[in-house]
Amino acid sequence: MTTAAYDAIADWYDEYVTTTATDYSERVRSVLAELLGPGSGRCLDLCCGTGAHAAELRRLGWRPVGVDLSAGQLRHAGARLPVARADATALPLPAGAVPAVACVLAHTDMPDYPAAIAEAARVLAPGGRLVHVGVHPCFVGAFADRSEPGRAVIDGGYAERERSFRSWNTVGVRARVGAWHLPLADLLNAVTAAGLTLTAVRESGSGPIPDVLAFQATKPT
Repeated sequence: MTTAAYDAIADWYDEYVTTTATDYSERVRSVLAELLGPGSGRCLDLCCGTGAHAAELRRLGWRPVGVDLSAGQLRHAGARLPVARADATALPLPAGAVPAVACVLAHTDMPDYPAAIAEAARVLAPGGRLVHVGVHPCFVGAFADRSEPGRAVIDGGYAERERSFRSWNTVGVRARVGAWHLPLADLLNAVTAAGLTLTAVRESGSGPIPDVLAFQATKPT
């Protein structure tokens, strides 16, 4: 089982996403709501972390259930939604079990996100939807210096897929737990390889250069 990097910073992270990163978190939830839409069944919050987005899923009418590898994160999430500790690439759910899966700000925390997408596709019911909301793979990462507002300087590290702790922001999440990079082509190809159909793509940013890429994909009936 992959090491749970967030166990050591779970308390800090829960406070960070609910205070310091409030504006960013609200923007992320807005994109999530746009792509997921209302529903009445179970929605798997894949890599739910501290459960920061459970209330938004519930507001949309879904019944969120969370899965995460980090026991430290789940200490917080358990007060916000039903949870289970599991690896995203080996979910404790039967095939076709849920009509919706949401994965929010988690793909850079996994060494094999395509495997997680394939597993999400397995547990989706026919006609179900997967919504991914993550950092933009073209403009956010160890290869991107965003220290100057309105500008992103990209270096050759964009082609690297290894975990890196390099970051222009020395006080954020990535300086603490690092990140795996997944280039845009790899991310989108993972969706089609899992047998899903890409149905919508959104970009979001607080300025002219987006820092969030989101998409909706559906499982054929």
